[in-house]
Amino acid sequence: MKSPLFSLSALGLLLALGMGHAQAADCAKAATQVEMTACASQTLTQADADLNANYLAYRAKLDKARQNQIRDVQLAWLKYRDLSCRFESSASAGGSAASLALQTCLADKTRQRADEIKALAGCQEGDLNCVR
Repeated sequence: MKSPLFSLSALGLLLALGMGHAQAADCAKAATQVEMTACASQTLTQADADLNANYLAYRAKLDKARQNQIRDVQLAWLKYRDLSCRFESSASAGGSAASLALQTCLADKTRQRADEIKALAGCQEGDLNCVR
């Protein structure tokens, strides 16, 4: 069964392809809206790759029942993240910075989730919140 996070990878790829030539921009020097949006897309793609790697590594350590649980948690988290970021970036809807605002929010929340899963995977024996 495919990881539910692969759909996020597809989103990142579509966003990256949509940026065309701007994707090659030097993000340290991004000055135009197109360049900043392309960099936000790159950041989201990297955050997604990190999350997928952490998720798959952690899930592989779990028994079948817990693998199903973490899958359900991830699906719920993805829905929360997407809805939350749509809300948080809604002030810029219809404007030139709308995509940048949305992608920045998605990347931030995705990095946070990757860190959460990494912490779960590295929890210490005896920790009551440690799921193995």
